[in-house]
Formats: sequence, structure tokens, C-alpha cells
Amino acid sequence: MGWAIAVHGGAGVDPCLPMERQQEAKDLLLHCLNLGVSALKASLPAIDVVELLVRELETNPVFNSGRGSALSAKGTVEMEASIMDGFRNKCGAVSGLSTVKNPISLARLVMEKSPHVYLAFNGAEEFARAQGVEIVDTNYFITAENKERLEQAKSVNSIQFDYRLPESENAVGQPTENGLLPTVKIHANVVAFDKILQNGALSEKELSSLESCIQNGDKMPCRKGMLPDFQMNGVPINIYEPETVGCVVVDSEGHCASATSTGGLINKMSGRIGDSPIIGAGTYANGMCAVSATGEGEAIIRATVGRDVAALMEYKGLSLQESVDFVINKRLEDGKGGLIAVSSNGEVAAGFNTSGMFRACATEEGYFEVGIWQ
Repeated sequence: MGWAIAVHGGAGVDPCLPMERQQEAKDLLLHCLNLGVSALKASLPAIDVVELLVRELETNPVFNSGRGSALSAKGTVEMEASIMDGFRNKCGAVSGLSTVKNPISLARLVMEKSPHVYLAFNGAEEFARAQGVEIVDTNYFITAENKERLEQAKSVNSIQFDYRLPESENAVGQPTENGLLPTVKIHANVVAFDKILQNGALSEKELSSLESCIQNGDKMPCRKGMLPDFQMNGVPINIYEPETVGCVVVDSEGHCASATSTGGLINKMSGRIGDSPIIGAGTYANGMCAVSATGEGEAIIRATVGRDVAALMEYKGLSLQESVDFVINKRLEDGKGGLIAVSSNGEVAAGFNTSGMFRACATEEGYFEVGIWQ
């Protein structure tokens, strides 16, 4: 037995995300991982560590939580978060926040200082002020980049599901004679270039702009410059953005905790609530494991992702990795998300069925990883 920790910055990554943006994301994840490892070595309990790291992620606009949150159709932020202490079987969640600097800390206060599990919108904001948490102007959360993405989403009347690129048919290239975009199969995170050639989806010039990116030995589809006709959900893949952040920890006492925070979807309906604040879906922890999920919230809620991982361990006797693999491959719809998890035995696991997942993890036994692709 020993400590273990994992953090994520969202499942589903634009395969053509510029290398500098990839490195920026990995640098932040590495910073948070080192912060968490230092805290665990200093014997901080798991619940304190997950809050600490998610606060750090919320403060940095690289990912979609806290500062830099996605904007709703009204141009406002509606942030949500949840936290769970598996050792004490306690949890707290919040939604609809627009002025609370660190939603994850308010979620913990709901857990520690209220008789409830979940507070939302005006009630959550009133509770925040009563508890004396740091309040900021709404403009603090809004970035120029996200304002631009909202306008792009509105122009095509689409809800943007971040960088997700499912392993299924995706529209690529110029419209065919029937006015529809041709499709190309994407499997194992590699574009099937032969199918592009066969259906004439791209011109010779466009094909020459596509190349294979080798990232840590993994092949990913990429293009030089921007190929605006490469679309996902009706909008160019390059205008999607990273999403949910999360952290799972087991400390040296074998106590597990999980925390998840998000700004949600760009151009979402006001009042929409995703999986991040839903205990048993986006966040879950008990005496055996802790889970934080990321992806399309509606799909994660339907699959009860977090609780299912724990239930497979508890009732079927599966290992942590076996449970994660089963949920990702059998329960969660293809291309919809991923998760990170730790067990009370000091194991760490991650899984996703999207084009990638920003993640970093480490164990007391010496395992260490910071990655994006498979």
C-alpha cells in the first residue's frame, strides 16, 4: 500500500492542437502533479490534496474550469464542481456559479458546513457569501479566446463539445455533389488516409497539408496550418476547447478522495448541468477507490461512470484497471469521454475512448506519467 495521485484536464483533444498548446497543458499538469506529490509526502490527507490541486487548475485558464470557463449561450459563466471523501463517505457539489473564484472549495464547504449535498445557482452564491469565500467579478472568468469561441459556436448554432473527436465517422473536406460533407473513419486515433483518398474528400493540396504527428511514439492525425473543413459536430475541430479538470488521490493511510470542476459546454443552454457535480457520475469515492470523469456530461450521467467503476470492484472483484476498462469500453458510449482513478491499495488507472485525454499520474512505487494520447 502507498499513495497514488492522478489529475486530468479533459478527455478529447484536437489531434492538430499546436505543439505549444500541448506543452502548455502538460506543463500545468506536471506542476500540479509535483504539488500533489509534495503534499502527500508531507502527509496531507487525500481530501485536502484533491481540493488543493483542483484549486490550482481552476486558477489557471489553460483548462475549462474557474478562470477561462466556457461561456453559455447568454455569454455568462455557470461553473460547477463536486468533491467526495471516500473515507468518511461525505460529498458536496455546486452548480451555476458565476462569482466564486474557486468552485471546488465551495463544494467542500457544502460538504463540511451544510446539512446538504448539493447547492445551485442563487442558493449556492448566497451560501458562498455567508461562508466568506473569495468572490470576484464575473469578468475574471471570461477570456477573449472563449468569447471568440462562443461567437463561432453561435454562428453555426452549435453546442461545442470541446476537443472531443470520437472514434467514428467524422466529416472531412469539401461537400460532395449531394451537399453533404464526406466522412472518414478514425480508429485507434489514426486517420485512415486511404479512405480520404478513395472518397476524394480532400484535394492533393489539402492532402499534402496532413501529416502524422509523433508524440511520445504515438501517431496522431495532424495538419500543417489550419484545415477549416475538418469538422466535428458541425464546427471546425480547431475551435473546440479543453474541458473539465479533476483529481483523484489515495493517501498513505489508504483513504481515497476525488474532486472535479468545470465550466461546462460553450453555447450551452442557461441552467444546463453536466456530470461534474453529479456524485456517482463525474465524481465518486468510497473505501476502495476514487474516480473523476470527463467528457460529454449527458453520456457520463447516463452511464453512472464513477459509481460503476467502484461497483465492479466491490461486487465483481475486478481490479482497478479492469473496472476502468470495462466502464470505458462497455458502459460509456464511444467517443464520449474518459476517467482517472486510484484504489485504496495505491494503484492508479486511466482510460478514455476519445482522441486523447490530458492527464498526469504518479504512485509511491515510482510510476510516473504525463500524457495526452494513447
